[in-house]
Amino acid sequence: MILDQLLDVAILAANDSKKIIKEHLNKTKVLKYKGKTDLVTLADKQSEKVIIEKILNNFPDHSILAEESGSTLKDSKFLWIIDPLDGTTNFVHGYPSYGTSIAVSIDNIISIAVVIDIPNDDMYTAIKNKGAFKNGNQIKTSQTDNLLHSLLVTGFGYNHDDNWNVNMKLFKHFTHITQGVRRLGAASIDLCHLASGIIDGFWEFDLKPWDTAAGVLIVEEAGGRITKLNGEEYSIYDNQILGSNLNLHNDLILNISKNK
Repeated sequence: MILDQLLDVAILAANDSKKIIKEHLNKTKVLKYKGKTDLVTLADKQSEKVIIEKILNNFPDHSILAEESGSTLKDSKFLWIIDPLDGTTNFVHGYPSYGTSIAVSIDNIISIAVVIDIPNDDMYTAIKNKGAFKNGNQIKTSQTDNLLHSLLVTGFGYNHDDNWNVNMKLFKHFTHITQGVRRLGAASIDLCHLASGIIDGFWEFDLKPWDTAAGVLIVEEAGGRITKLNGEEYSIYDNQILGSNLNLHNDLILNISKNK
């Protein structure tokens, strides 16, 4: 029962966030820069505020980890992990890949996930061990079993450091041996595309817990696999992630190890 209640509140909060973000579509968007190209908008701030209000009105004793306001930790086994606007740069430029991501960790296990792909008005949800869904319909990862026939997605962080250089090499390599590699700029949406089978694999460096927490559960519940790039067990606090369908995962790990 508690899982259903948590999911219901997460859905309500995500819909509140979507409404705020849509209201800002035709307004001046940039509020400030966290870095040279890392943007924050009023939509980020206001949508995070309404999400947190919705959570605390229903679960006042729960802990929260949010992108813009940081962490509010209480003596609770429940931790809400929030990205109010994943893909802020896309949102500012009107590029249609951005959304809201909300996950709930229970005793350090991600158990609830909601991601809204706002431009397409698609809602992805998952409860641990109960499957993954898009707009209420169950989704599964692809059955592609050959990298030559696969379509992959990656992302590049704001810091052009060693990981950025490594990823450029991987981008070139996988572009050569697959049907293509896309870079859309919103990790939570990328993971949902993997879960729904329209892409076959995803990797990235330097993501934060709020970027991946919900998407990881949705992929796993859709039958996919998530690890670090070397195949080791993944945590949302790691700085690298590899996700794919079960058929391609080991081949991706092998190719990454040979081409980093």
